[in-house]
Amino acid sequence: MATTLEPIAQPKIHQTECFIGGRWTPSVSGKTFETINPATEEVIAQVAEGDAADVDLAVAAARKAFEQGPWRKMDARDRGRLMHKLADLMEEEIDELAALETLDNGKPIRDSRNADLPLAIDCLRYYAGYADKIHGQTIPVRGNYFTYTRREPMGVAGQIIPWNFPILMVAWKWGPALAAGCTIVMKPAEQTPLTCLRLARLAQKAGIPDGVINVVPGYGPTAGAAIVKHPGVDKIAFTGEHRTAQIIMRDASETLKRLTFELGGKSPNVVFADADLDAAAAGAHFGLYFNQGQCCCAGSRLFVEEKIYDKFVERLSALNEKRKLGNPLDPETEQGPQVDQDQFNKIMHFIDLGKQQGAQCVNGGKRFGNRGYFIEPTMFTGVTDDMAIARDEIFGPVLSVLKFKNLDEIVQRANNTVFGLAAAVWTRDVGKAHHLANNVRAGTVWVNCYDVFDAAAPFGGFKMSGMGRELGERGLDAYTETKTVTMSLA
Repeated sequence: MATTLEPIAQPKIHQTECFIGGRWTPSVSGKTFETINPATEEVIAQVAEGDAADVDLAVAAARKAFEQGPWRKMDARDRGRLMHKLADLMEEEIDELAALETLDNGKPIRDSRNADLPLAIDCLRYYAGYADKIHGQTIPVRGNYFTYTRREPMGVAGQIIPWNFPILMVAWKWGPALAAGCTIVMKPAEQTPLTCLRLARLAQKAGIPDGVINVVPGYGPTAGAAIVKHPGVDKIAFTGEHRTAQIIMRDASETLKRLTFELGGKSPNVVFADADLDAAAAGAHFGLYFNQGQCCCAGSRLFVEEKIYDKFVERLSALNEKRKLGNPLDPETEQGPQVDQDQFNKIMHFIDLGKQQGAQCVNGGKRFGNRGYFIEPTMFTGVTDDMAIARDEIFGPVLSVLKFKNLDEIVQRANNTVFGLAAAVWTRDVGKAHHLANNVRAGTVWVNCYDVFDAAAPFGGFKMSGMGRELGERGLDAYTETKTVTMSLA
């Protein structure tokens, strides 16, 4: 599990200002904030701190581009062509973008380069192909009338993204919005603004007209709130924590903005005794510890049938002991640091709670190294449903392993949460698999796999895990309005 932390070779930092109307500008206030390398706790760069004044400028640019510019009026295939060009440029700079993502976020370069970037590029290409396939219907109505529907772009989209998958979240938000003909005002997470700003440069280079994409770095209570409340913004797409989404709903109510939320989870991952235990152990381990546990759909509640509980825990413990932590720019590193000090403190607090409430810490539970926000992969056994580590979203490398006896019991316990983002089941019994998939209240259910994503498959949550869906054809619904046209033929 140990490795020596080597100095990180930084990629070039080009963009640190607001991108508004095709121009790079400092914040109106002149303020900046630090973006920190979580592996070393050193400052990477000073980034413009946008607030309401900058949001006003960005919304004005986006509104002008939507109402007067060529974007929504151009041939839809030309929109798709420009989106493909952006994906081409990302492919040309894929190594630099992956290194920048790793530097700012702390995720291992093997994940940035081999997962995040390819998925982001694929998402843009998927929606580029959809740009000329957004169409309405002809509808037979009573009387001598011709009725049809049009799907029109929603308008100016305010998009607020999190820090755990910065470049992938840009693609998830930009893809359907651009394909539909919307314009964008985006606020990246203050912890990880650098790759979003770099993609704004590439979008301009690809030929996407100025004003279509605007980026205002800053903090949630200032820049984020200003986007949500702005009367010139037609919809909000937010990925993050459910309490923030509740604030957004209240703030957006005055203007009745359209809303889509992709929020947190406490996903149940169920392993039956008849499963392929090697595959299930590898899948359960990946399903929690990938991205340092900083995944909204992480399988953080691992339910294991009691007859295989002890030997399954042994397999997971062995995987934890072999896990390599260290310099995230080292291709051999499997686990990097948490994103910042606040997240580090939150996770350590939950580890302390787990111990205080009677769970057994089998692995980890401590800081790794003496600099950076590293936490050892941690696993608790003897966990019960009422413990904080089994109820609350920790968003870190902390796995809770719980016992269960039978199928009827596990459905009820899996659903005993305010969340409903994802779930998984490992079994060779097709009947069990479908029973769980049909009865668990979650937006995604994986069977004998975990964290399988594709741009074509809708993703989103039940209950407190969100509203609406991203990806797939359903992802376009969030950025289009349906208009009905009826013409008299008399």
